Amino acid sequence: MSTEARAGGGAPEALVAQLVARARALGFHRAALVPLEPPISLESYRAWLDAGHAGEMHYLGSPEHLACRADPRALLAEARSMLVVALAHQRGDPPVPPGDGERAGAAPLARLRGRIATYARSEDYHMILRDRLVQLARELAELLGRPVLARSCVDAAPVLERGWAERAGLGFIAKNTMLIAPGLGSHVLLGELLLDLELPPAPAAAPAAPRRRCGGCRACLDACPTQAFVDAYVLDARRCISYLTIEHRGVIPRALRAGLGSWIFGCDVCQDVCPFNAGAGEPHDPALAARDLEHSLPDLLELAGHRSNQLRRFVRRTSLRRVPRDQLLRNVAVALGNSGDARAVAALRTLAGHQSALVRGHAAWALGRLGAFEGAQDALRVRLELEEDPEVRGEVEAALLDARSP
Repeated sequence: MSTEARAGGGAPEALVAQLVARARALGFHRAALVPLEPPISLESYRAWLDAGHAGEMHYLGSPEHLACRADPRALLAEARSMLVVALAHQRGDPPVPPGDGERAGAAPLARLRGRIATYARSEDYHMILRDRLVQLARELAELLGRPVLARSCVDAAPVLERGWAERAGLGFIAKNTMLIAPGLGSHVLLGELLLDLELPPAPAAAPAAPRRRCGGCRACLDACPTQAFVDAYVLDARRCISYLTIEHRGVIPRALRAGLGSWIFGCDVCQDVCPFNAGAGEPHDPALAARDLEHSLPDLLELAGHRSNQLRRFVRRTSLRRVPRDQLLRNVAVALGNSGDARAVAALRTLAGHQSALVRGHAAWALGRLGAFEGAQDALRVRLELEEDPEVRGEVEAALLDARSP
């Protein structure tokens, strides 16, 4: 450690203790310091890429990404240590009020609600974690009395963050590839702060958990609706609902669409069934509380009718900004097709005439799923007469066959 750092912050161990304490004061549920030597092995990661499990996320195998994942010092050459933090977000669905979708003079009729992954129901966590990490770097500079070279990383940066979090003692990697932090479960968001200081390691406040704590449990592997797990600890992203609704920009494979259920952004199924997530756990950070019911369980019929400016407001300052509007409507169309509800037909008829071929094709599939309801097959026949895109025509023709099947 440099003479400057010793002079400004006292003994290295005392400085580390202050740094961790300040991280906790900023709201992080867990914080631990880990040296960057030795780097984490990329052997399993490369094997995962070679197997094609990354799908269309080709950037994950680029030389730049591999270099940074092999050694975070490719992101900050002067880095000597890494502070790893975990922030718990809200879990579970909010209560739906009585009379949800109530109609005048009639019995309440439940709305057709889609689902958004719990981590994405609040303000965009990227901004929250980044701002706190930047503030932490400022406070460290104040402690030392000199500038500090630092770089904050939140999952968009190419860092093997779960591997570093496990090494730092924040938790262990489960069979569903998520990090489980004892007392918090897997409903946590990770961030890293690279520092130009050689500091002694400081384990997490919670005792470091041994590896492979899942035992013989297969709950997450068996519950996945699209069977995305090749084996324990191996996820094929190409079949993962989170990948399909967020990262995958094109046509969702027909064989997987029914498995998406009502998810329109992300998925929590493998976390919902995990025994380590049973119970309330420690309180989540207030900044990561869900905005409201419509940002947790949105009304699919309303979303289907939103214009561009309305969709823009819906996703503003949330993680949903990552998906283009036609992709979000693609997901809404699939969820409506999986609803099994006649009310979805009118909304899908509108989406079947959308300017985006991506939306039209998935709306056609959804109408085929609802072919037993009045108006669904008529909408498909009208679309077949009007449609000029050959791929969408193929979807319409296949949907008509599905609709006529007993």
